[in-house]
Amino acid sequence: MASVEKMPMLVEGQIMMQDQLRLLKAERPLIIDAIEEARAHGDLSENAEYHAAKERQGQVEATIADLEDKLSRAVVIDPKTLSGDKIVFGATVTLLDEDDKPVRYQLVGQMEADASKGRISYNSPIGRALIGKQVDEDVEVTVPSGEKFYLVSKIEFI
Repeated sequence: MASVEKMPMLVEGQIMMQDQLRLLKAERPLIIDAIEEARAHGDLSENAEYHAAKERQGQVEATIADLEDKLSRAVVIDPKTLSGDKIVFGATVTLLDEDDKPVRYQLVGQMEADASKGRISYNSPIGRALIGKQVDEDVEVTVPSGEKFYLVSKIEFI
């Protein structure tokens, strides 16, 4: 029997996915109406509106199935309930780079990751390298641009 991989996420990630799912489900009747209207125009073989609506329907249904699958496997984690001296999912970490410049990241789920907001996936190269580390530990990460070295400066659960 195959095991189902759990999908850790923050509360915000769960809410974001639920909102996206709700919007896509609300779009279903509009797509059906567009297909009906395009069918009324006659010959379907050269009907661009029909093909576009059917393609959109396929995209929406695939995304709905994907979101429902991820939500069914979700393990929602609130970082405020965590503690400890090791980096785990949900932790906010301050690192010092090679020039002692501070860099701050929060380890989040894949759907929540947004590097511009300092939120990186726990599955990213940096995320994987950080898991289990403690304050004052060195971290070496291989990224596409080469090797990066950091020192763990602070671990917070906020």
